[in-house]
Amino acid sequence: MAEPTPRRNEPRLRPAPLLFEPADAASDPEHFFDLESIDDPRALLARSTELTLAFRAAADRAVEFQAIAAAQLADPRRFDRLTTADIAERAEWTEDYAKKMVEFGRDLLRGGVEGRGPVDPV
Repeated sequence: MAEPTPRRNEPRLRPAPLLFEPADAASDPEHFFDLESIDDPRALLARSTELTLAFRAAADRAVEFQAIAAAQLADPRRFDRLTTADIAERAEWTEDYAKKMVEFGRDLLRGGVEGRGPVDPV
């Protein structure tokens, strides 16, 4: 089962795998990662909890990559740098949120967030 996103000095654990949703299954609004076919409530709770934790971990990681990208785009050393207003517009954020994301991204790039080491954006 997946673990929530670690904080402080805890190691980052891998979330449960998100199984591929075939196009025909994804087009069916009643189909969601085959959960509707699980009859046993214990198994349903276990798998839906795995998916919840995996989606949370994926969302947290995606936000980190957004912050890294925002920090890189706002880097004053770039000849093509963007203002926080430009970044906010592209990401559909408020300018205040864009400023916070740029700072968060800078912290991530320096490795200074919650005791984590440097982040490799690749």
